[in-house]
Amino acid sequence: MSEPIIRVENVWFSYNPSIEKPVFALQEINLEVFPGDYLVVVGHNGSGKSTLAKHLNALLRPTKGDVWVNGMNTKDNRCVLPIRATVGIVFQIPDNQIVATVVEEDVAFGPANLGVPEEELRARVNWALKVVDMDAHRLRAPHLLSSGQKQRVAIAGAMALKPKVLVLDESTSMLDPAGREEVLDAVRTLNQEGTTIIAITHFMHEAVEGNRVIVMEAGRIVAEGSPREVFSRVETLRALHLDVPQVTELAYELHKRDSTFPADLLTIDEIVQEIEGRVNQKEKVGEYSWARHYTAE
Repeated sequence: MSEPIIRVENVWFSYNPSIEKPVFALQEINLEVFPGDYLVVVGHNGSGKSTLAKHLNALLRPTKGDVWVNGMNTKDNRCVLPIRATVGIVFQIPDNQIVATVVEEDVAFGPANLGVPEEELRARVNWALKVVDMDAHRLRAPHLLSSGQKQRVAIAGAMALKPKVLVLDESTSMLDPAGREEVLDAVRTLNQEGTTIIAITHFMHEAVEGNRVIVMEAGRIVAEGSPREVFSRVETLRALHLDVPQVTELAYELHKRDSTFPADLLTIDEIVQEIEGRVNQKEKVGEYSWARHYTAE
């Protein structure tokens, strides 16, 4: 296995560490992120997700412990700029990240300020806009775009810096379903092309996109594994006041009725295939007559 590109070692963090009894927003965080990962972080508001995200590109630094990015410690002031060139971050509200009056100028803003030569700058902007499918809008004013398009521009701006890791901090939470799908399409493309993705979300169906999921509660990581492993723990997640993907919840309820029905299904295709397979078994037709009705719909 390759070396982790990000390593979080026993990190504790308090926004007020000097007071007599500091409250820790992060506690005992240990995490490794590997090149090519699509890591999804879930948890309810106040669980520490965004605080963790800001540690990954040195916007925040640990009160105790260490964060290593590509071998660089975020506590080392000499490493801050190369760390931020390695880890790009896109926040919740795209309007707060758009600074230019033309899309292509906004995407160019970050690398231009790093002194990227003109020819390379032009190539980066062209590449980033194509990756997020916004090349046709390059000369438009950002304020005329939809929310989903604005977020894709924000992602393109981060990608033009050529980061190895892209952190998306609730970047779809303000979007309608169509806008969320636009952004997810762009993120899938980036991951397939080799960019390591760390996505923070409260939409559980989005968490299925990842190859790994961590669950945070009160500043700690309380569960970690593949989406199938994590979301099969329905009662544990409910105890943490978290939802599970609707498909998984349906599979779980069917499993309670029939222990042979898989409880860890994640997608609509998986549950349709399972039901259709059972309907096609003649001896089970009566037992699953309700399934025939829904698959016919």
